[in-house]
Amino acid sequence: MTAEPLLTMRGIVKQFPGVRALDGVDLDVAAGEVHCLLGQNGAGKSTLIKVLAGAHRPDAGEIVWSGSPVSFGAPQAADAAGIATIYQELDLVPGLSVAENIVLGHEPSRMGFSRLRAGEDIARALLRRLGHPEIPPRRELGRLSAAGQQVVSMARALARDARLIVMDEPSAVLDPEEVQNLFRVIRELTADGVAVVYISHRLDEIREIGDRATVLKDGRTVARNLPARDTPTADVIRLMTGRTIEYVFPRRTEAPSDEVVLEVEGLARTGEFSGVSFTVRAGEVLGLAGLVGSGRSEILETVYGARKASAGTVRVAGATLRPGSVPAAVRAGMGLAPEERKSQGLLLGEPVFRNVTLPAMGRFARGGFLGPQADLAAAAQVTSQLDVRPTDATRPVRTLSGGNQQKVVLARWLLQGCSVLLLDEPTRGVDVGARSEIYALVRRLAAEGSAIVLVSSEVPEVLGLADRVLVVREGLVVHEAPAGELDEGRVLDLVMEGSRA
Repeated sequence: MTAEPLLTMRGIVKQFPGVRALDGVDLDVAAGEVHCLLGQNGAGKSTLIKVLAGAHRPDAGEIVWSGSPVSFGAPQAADAAGIATIYQELDLVPGLSVAENIVLGHEPSRMGFSRLRAGEDIARALLRRLGHPEIPPRRELGRLSAAGQQVVSMARALARDARLIVMDEPSAVLDPEEVQNLFRVIRELTADGVAVVYISHRLDEIREIGDRATVLKDGRTVARNLPARDTPTADVIRLMTGRTIEYVFPRRTEAPSDEVVLEVEGLARTGEFSGVSFTVRAGEVLGLAGLVGSGRSEILETVYGARKASAGTVRVAGATLRPGSVPAAVRAGMGLAPEERKSQGLLLGEPVFRNVTLPAMGRFARGGFLGPQADLAAAAQVTSQLDVRPTDATRPVRTLSGGNQQKVVLARWLLQGCSVLLLDEPTRGVDVGARSEIYALVRRLAAEGSAIVLVSSEVPEVLGLADRVLVVREGLVVHEAPAGELDEGRVLDLVMEGSRA
């Protein structure tokens, strides 16, 4: 690291209608370091990096880049200066190929014509560097998994030959082996003098990869330049939340009943998974553990009817559901919080209350018309229970932070009163404060008799919340056991066994 900061941000202020997102934030980043930016959802992290990337203009404050004051009026200006950003919600083009996404805006050309093969060669080299030579540069991006698209986003940033790379929750959809591969690339970058701003809610990652950390709370800098590896977790959490949070799972107060609510028998979908059978009782949490791409999400979406099964049956309270019908699943009392909340779970242009009341809209209609303010009042009540911030339920849901958007998805099913709730990565991109609230909600819903199926890439989360665990590998259920009979090492052995040959 050099003595003079590569980047200095001083007194950054950003005001939006009804909210002061940044209220005098300070940040220093040195060349060759991994600087971790921490804070709860809504603390201002995403707004700050959008100011740095030229997507937002600050209302006040100063940015000094490589010793000179700068003002980035557009993302292209920040990009030209050597600042690349990997956003949590990826800014890729699904209809273009992998290679076209990687070189987009920097296409190799000759005499004004793009050189497609040269772009594919660049993409191939970068994917190999990231440890994913199996991703074909010509494949349409939209056909890749969420993890594959994250890899492409990282390759795109590397293609810019940047001096500073911002990584916003880069590990959220990666399995443990891919995370270590990401860390290898980060260490190579910093060894070459590239600075990395790393945002993650996984505090163990901060200790492993970080050099220094800055903590934001309510749009203000509450701590600067903390030693990332040596600052106790309890201190970081206290700075982020203003209170001490025990990062533990709520104790179960009641055992599941004997009543079987959800039955899945011989469920299969060609090319994705096969022979999946399980039951879930009222008040029980069933966990699905497995690597990204093992078929976990596909199983949940097929149970819900978002994908049509090629074989098998799904029954709720003894009634068989019509395959591939989401309305049939919702009518039967089933809800899904999907992995990709923005593209699969929310209407981003609609207000919070419309998103919350969507499945229950008929409850508030009179003669085919929505009653005056009834749906707004109901949504405001349930979002208040989940501490959705800001509290205004008429705000467009796209203006909320990722963690608060996740709470809106959960509020929808809380209002609906589901007998079966499918949760796919419910704490992905969620800070420690909101995470503990979601854990408490899962326990509460189970205590009230809901049957819950939980998918998570974090094995401790599966073991801490589930009563029973199914281990999924390459589309097959390879092991089933009570959560109390498993530990993290055993689960990782099971999920990775097939990939060690």
